[in-house]
Amino acid sequence: MNKRWRIIQPNEAIVNSLHRSLKINPTLCKVLAGRGIETYEQAKDYFRPQLSLLHDPYLMKDMGKAVSRITTAFERKEKILVFGDYDVDGTTSIALLYQFLCKLYEPSLVEFYVPHRYREGYGVSKMGIDFAKENNFSLIVSVDCGIKSVELIEYAATLGIDFIVCDHHLPDKVLPPAVAILNPKQIDCNYPYKELCGCGVAFKFATALAQEFNIDEEHYLCYLDLLATAIAADIVPITGENRIMAYHGLERINSNPCNGIKALIQLGGLNKTRLSINNVVFVIAPRVNAAGRMDDARKAVQLFIEQDYNKALEYAELLHNDNTDRKEADSTITEDALSIINGNDELIKRKSTVVFKEHWHKGVVGIVASRLIETYYRPTVVLTRSGDVIAGSARSVPGFNLYEAIHACREHLLGYGGHFAAAGLSLLPENLEAFNNSFEQVVSSTIEAHLLIPEIIIDAEINFSDINNSFYNIICQMEPYGPENMRPVFVARNVLDTGFSKIVKELHLRFVVKQGNISFTGIGFNMATHFELLQTKKPFDIVFTLDENEWNGTKTLQLKVIDVKLSE
Repeated sequence: MNKRWRIIQPNEAIVNSLHRSLKINPTLCKVLAGRGIETYEQAKDYFRPQLSLLHDPYLMKDMGKAVSRITTAFERKEKILVFGDYDVDGTTSIALLYQFLCKLYEPSLVEFYVPHRYREGYGVSKMGIDFAKENNFSLIVSVDCGIKSVELIEYAATLGIDFIVCDHHLPDKVLPPAVAILNPKQIDCNYPYKELCGCGVAFKFATALAQEFNIDEEHYLCYLDLLATAIAADIVPITGENRIMAYHGLERINSNPCNGIKALIQLGGLNKTRLSINNVVFVIAPRVNAAGRMDDARKAVQLFIEQDYNKALEYAELLHNDNTDRKEADSTITEDALSIINGNDELIKRKSTVVFKEHWHKGVVGIVASRLIETYYRPTVVLTRSGDVIAGSARSVPGFNLYEAIHACREHLLGYGGHFAAAGLSLLPENLEAFNNSFEQVVSSTIEAHLLIPEIIIDAEINFSDINNSFYNIICQMEPYGPENMRPVFVARNVLDTGFSKIVKELHLRFVVKQGNISFTGIGFNMATHFELLQTKKPFDIVFTLDENEWNGTKTLQLKVIDVKLSE
């Protein structure tokens, strides 16, 4: 698949100013400037994130109201239910706030509730509210959901149940009638940082409660491991407060995590590794998410709050098994879906993908949609049968508003929801063909041609002579990586193959390349098709990130190759 290269062009004056003040390689100054770091002080805060730089939680709209309502609940001996979503962000949010409330209050008067993905669906549910009523809960604190649950929170009010909403999703014009809404994305909320995940909002609530009740900060900072897990899994920007909390959360994950995370690290085979955000995203998060995808996410919360390590290991094994089932379903359905497309020339030529089989597992169709985009880079919808209707998930390519495209096809749908990059939808079986055709028409008429070609964003051009251990050590200090702070990507021009590059395991390419008299080895996963380009003996440009390879106790720098093109 051909890719577009786009090199970030930061302001040269800022780059030069950073170089004078920081006295590091100018290429690194370009990377920093490209990420909005313009001064020595900003660079200092970036490389040394301090918890003291976190904002006052009371800057968030309704925080005073939320704390007051909890205080009243304590005084009246009310029962409090913490209600959250079934994904990583939701289950960590529940675990954090539930445990913290149990420290402040009588644990017997606090409970948590996780809606079942298939019986109740996303967000606040009527079943959950009815459960609260039947069990005499008069206050529900929703975490990572609730901002769009206007009618259900109105229903709860008729039953004498109050709501505090802690959410980070974009609010609609009409807000639910909760006693307090904690969401920095509210138009009239003056909280300085808008990109908190759901667990981040719950953490801010716990911080405010700790201040109100004069509780030592360690009683909420101990949950930074849960918060870092949520930040990593929810793909929020690793900037500002998220960067500070992820940085210190990773420190806790690597030094003293809760028993649940410790058990997941053990089962993931990472107990001898210093974990990065990448490890959290690809090892811990899928196992937690699998609980809700394949079965019941309640056990994910039980894992996070378990005080006995051996019991936590039992919960972790349940999640591990769910994840094994998820991977098998994901792999089988992806293969099945690709065979549908590959066997039809008309589907191959389209600007969108819509595939359906009624037996596909509903819990993995979103993952499959993302997998299909790796092969056919275009807006994708994967559908399956759910009772009497067809339902599924959609994923977009960067730059294309998927939600608007689905909204334009609403006449064929029973329901839909989501955002710019991802959405869910349902429809009657007899409307499938009409939706399929309508979606293709909307996408093909609105998507810009360049959006159908993957883009590689390159931080800076570099010479091999600049790459050394000191340079790499500074790159390592730029972690944790994630959206808006990705691992730096470089391009080196006019590189030559040394003649020692080779195909590995039929799919991958081991590079041995040189620029001038300096050589580097590298690995390009799934890049075996580029071997012919190396054999032309012509100079080429190579895009890569830097990595460290350890062999027989010796560490050497290597290139993790992303793409190559013949030099112009």
